[in-house]
Amino acid sequence: QVHMVESGGGLVQAGGSLRLSCAASGTIFYINAMGWYRQAPGKQRELVAAISSGGNTNYADSVKGRFTISRDNAKTTVYLQMNSLKPEDTAVYYCNMRDEKPWGRVDDYWGQGTQVTVSS
Repeated sequence: QVHMVESGGGLVQAGGSLRLSCAASGTIFYINAMGWYRQAPGKQRELVAAISSGGNTNYADSVKGRFTISRDNAKTTVYLQMNSLKPEDTAVYYCNMRDEKPWGRVDDYWGQGTQVTVSS
């Protein structure tokens, strides 16, 4: 069983910063990648940022230069530093972990979601 626990959301004014954290625990075999997604009301869930097992990162164009994804040395906790926040960043943010099993199957696990609200 895998648990994903998120923290760090909240209400912030435009131009402000927030840091999200997500800790994965339980029976984990090989973390292929971890990332952050977000879903605004009436919109589809979209990738915000991801970090691979090798440390490569990729970002949505809308957050490049403002958001930074990182992880701890154990590679089971992922962070999202969000700077220069804009009202359009308002959404529920979800942590994702992609776990590769020895027999080849890859499973996705999700955090419970944390609300980020940016006021203008």
